[in-house]
Amino acid sequence: MKSEVMSTKKTENSIKSAENFKLEGEIIESIPFGSGHINDTFKITTNSPNNNFYLLQRINHHIFQDVDGLMNNIEIVCNHLKEKLAHLGDHEVIKRTMTIVQTHDHKNYYKDQNGEYWRVFILIPNTRSYDILETQEQAYSGGMAFGQFQKQLSDLDPKTIVEVLPNFHNIEFRMNNLKEAINSNPVGRVEHVQDLLNYIFEREQKMRTILELGRANKLPLRITHNDTKFNNVLLDEENNVQCVIDLDTVMPGYVAYDFGDAIRTIINSAAEDEKDLSKIILNIPLFQSFAAGYLSEAKEFLTESEIDSLIPAVHLLPYMQAVRFLTDYINGDTYYKIAYPEHNLVRTKAQLKLVHELEINNDKLTEILSENLMSN
Repeated sequence: MKSEVMSTKKTENSIKSAENFKLEGEIIESIPFGSGHINDTFKITTNSPNNNFYLLQRINHHIFQDVDGLMNNIEIVCNHLKEKLAHLGDHEVIKRTMTIVQTHDHKNYYKDQNGEYWRVFILIPNTRSYDILETQEQAYSGGMAFGQFQKQLSDLDPKTIVEVLPNFHNIEFRMNNLKEAINSNPVGRVEHVQDLLNYIFEREQKMRTILELGRANKLPLRITHNDTKFNNVLLDEENNVQCVIDLDTVMPGYVAYDFGDAIRTIINSAAEDEKDLSKIILNIPLFQSFAAGYLSEAKEFLTESEIDSLIPAVHLLPYMQAVRFLTDYINGDTYYKIAYPEHNLVRTKAQLKLVHELEINNDKLTEILSENLMSN
């Protein structure tokens, strides 16, 4: 009963918030929507003759503390993408990019009396997304989507947008956090994970490669997505690329981070928290298809140094995720939600097993990337 009351209150609050935006028609319904874990999302239905649906979101301002910067980033990126696609006509543009709906006082978000922040996008019709990749065709489409996204933004100055989550993919920052956790050892767990720490520190210098190349100005800073999970790509009913969504983490960065994080999420044959490490093997065909799709778009703008940074990023991103999981475990599980006491430890071991598999198959992955570069 309590959960039903809370759900009803959330729905009522969502409708009140949605009324502050320039929606076509009157609101008929608001229902929870999607599988996101950061923001509360609702599908808004109106009686508009144009059959428009809207996506209303309550922004988690505890994570995204600079809401102005966040929404300005999204607006700048969306407007740039719309300019790139303008030749297709308004009907196509609205299907291929996210569209912010302004408030009645011409702002891109609304702050309610409780200090909560809300925003609205037009809901793109006749699309689908997948939490888990199922086919090589989908992998190709996902790679193509993120390659295309980076390409379309490659001529937009990174200085025009702000870093809403500082040091998000900075391995030096993540390692410093780990070392601080080891030194403080608040719940006495360090002595039980020494083998994992040894494995991590043996690879520390190698994993700084991309960061050091960037600092030496050998990698250009670009606008990147920074959350390249497959469910952040919308496909049409034939699994063709429609739109890249969830632009909250769009920030200045290196293209390799997007590539590496996408591979981290698709190449692992097991779950991120798989206890049986023998089940963690590489799905090479999905890597091959994603890489082919990505390079079919990205090869056009990537520098030689950026191409060389792609495979190092494939190793870096699961390594960095392992560092984050282990840091949280040592700190007493204060950041990630856990289902049982050793959950973060299990996650750490799974990510490091993935790193191990990637190292064993490094030559094969490099060869696949080279073949796709030659064929695209």
